[in-house]
Parts: sequence; C-alpha cells; structure tokens
Amino acid sequence: MNKAWQPYALHILDAVQKIRRIEARGDLARDEVLYAATLRHLQTLSEATQMLPDSLKAEFPDIPWREISGFRNILVHNYLGDIDPFTVQGVVERQLASLVESVEKMIARSSGNTP
Repeated sequence: MNKAWQPYALHILDAVQKIRRIEARGDLARDEVLYAATLRHLQTLSEATQMLPDSLKAEFPDIPWREISGFRNILVHNYLGDIDPFTVQGVVERQLASLVESVEKMIARSSGNTP
C-alpha cells in the first residue's frame, strides 16, 4: 500500500472523540438519535481501519482488526436488521480505549516518537 495511512489513523481517533462526546450527552442504548450517531462514527472508524497497512496492524495483535472490518460490513449492509444497541454500547465501552491506544502508538512510531 503506497497511500499514506496516517490520515486514516487520525480519522479513527477523531471518530472515537465524537463517540465520546455522544456518550456524554446520554445513554446511546436508550436514545435512538445518539445510537444512530454512534453507529455512523463506528462505521467511519471501521472503514478507516481498512486503510491501515496490514504489517502495521500485525504489530497490535490484541486489536480485533478483522472483527472491526466485519462490523463495518454489518453496519453498512444492515445484514442483521437493527443491531442491538446494548451490543454497540458494549463495543464502545470495552473496545475503543485499546483501539485508540494502539492507533496513537502507530502514529508516534511513524513520527519517530516511539512510546
């Protein structure tokens, strides 16, 4: 992949920040507007992860990269009808912090600021 991946990494971090702001407004599992906004940003970050080099993602095996990509397909194609908001809330609560940490490390390494 010759295309620069850093803008996509920053896009992931931006999407997570937006999801965190949505969370601050209320319970996304009970508010359909907050839920819909969260889904949109999860789709955005899922798409952006697909643009990160596989060799770089391999350095972070604890991140479920394939599942993130698969989640994007479910969101976009709505294979399962409405996705359970409690499942989405669980993803937000349990998965995003480690994704952010890994992406921040990727960016730091690429700029020579290895953490």
